[in-house]
Amino acid sequence: MTAIENGYRTEDTAEHADPRETMSALPGFVQLPLTLFTGKALPGQQAPSWWTPGFHLYSAVLGMFLGVAAGCTGLALGGLWLSLVPVGWAVTLHGMRNLRMMIYHQCSHRNMYRRSRLDTAIGRCTSGLLIIQNFARYSREHVSDHHAAHHMTLRDPTVQAFLVSLGLHPGMTRRQMWRRVIGKIISPWFHLNFAVARARSFWSGSAGAEKAVCAGLYGTALIVALVTGTWVQLLLVWFVPLVPLFQVSNTLRLCVKHTFPASDLTVRRGKEYFGGLTNAIFIGESAPRSGLPVVRRVAAWTRWGLRMVFVHAPARYLVLTGDTVVHDFHHRYPATPKWAHYIFERQADLEKGSPGWPPYKQAWGLVPAINLVFDSLSVADPREYNVERLREVSKRELFAAFDD
Repeated sequence: MTAIENGYRTEDTAEHADPRETMSALPGFVQLPLTLFTGKALPGQQAPSWWTPGFHLYSAVLGMFLGVAAGCTGLALGGLWLSLVPVGWAVTLHGMRNLRMMIYHQCSHRNMYRRSRLDTAIGRCTSGLLIIQNFARYSREHVSDHHAAHHMTLRDPTVQAFLVSLGLHPGMTRRQMWRRVIGKIISPWFHLNFAVARARSFWSGSAGAEKAVCAGLYGTALIVALVTGTWVQLLLVWFVPLVPLFQVSNTLRLCVKHTFPASDLTVRRGKEYFGGLTNAIFIGESAPRSGLPVVRRVAAWTRWGLRMVFVHAPARYLVLTGDTVVHDFHHRYPATPKWAHYIFERQADLEKGSPGWPPYKQAWGLVPAINLVFDSLSVADPREYNVERLREVSKRELFAAFDD
């Protein structure tokens, strides 16, 4: 159940059912897919037994493989089969983002398989494949500057990305921020700088094993492409999702991660404070209510279905992949061994009242979630989030702020 509070839905015992609960009237066989799609479990719903760390890893790798296969098939057959190329981009990007946002992330907490050497090996292979900030540095900065007392301060890489990479700052209006972000994601110069920053943040300080993975994979791919004359396929099928599409997804995901604290907030510690800086971002909208006349009912369900497929599905599949929909649960329990059941574990914690933490908050839809973050930055303290002060509080190179 939900209530509306300052633009959020706060999940408590209020009188309005949330959008996910309105979907419970649909047949039982679609309830699990709807839970995975929306990111919101029904009360008491249990995770399937096959939802394990291994499943998340294998599905991410399989997604990249299938996406590349689809793209290569489309280019080889030509004609109408070329429609497989954008399909391949989407599937490949989904696999890449799951590998980055879920697997790599959990490995940085040594929480993937909870075996330090194995998690480190997976993390290094991931950074070498995706050419992202090297594993050791990401792990160190993520845990010390993002999860600790410096969360959402100038030392936090998320804040630095807003101020430096996106050029957003307090005092800007929501409209100005949207224009700035859209301008960035369609700018070739932004993508070039982003790609260079990724390469530098990977190479600078990376382990020898990471460099070997990267050099081996991309060196082999380049040689094969040159020998077989398939360098165009390599560029289109792999590097399009790896560079521009990955970076668009990265940027939009960054814009919903955390809200900025209010400028008049005096207490900046404790679970009440830190729990209020992250909310879930669920995907979808309320199903049509029952009792409508036949014609209106058909029209309403048609509209609902079309919006779920063409508006909400791309946001879930390409931006808010994996457990990013319930990032608030991760910040409450970053070391939980049940992380693989993220959607269901958050719901179980919600039903228990999330002992010791403030009520969970949620936003429904990617754009409303971005609006909430933009609005919080707009009224944040301009002295606290002054980009000119970055050198005083952080030794982190500014190019590293591109990493999420």
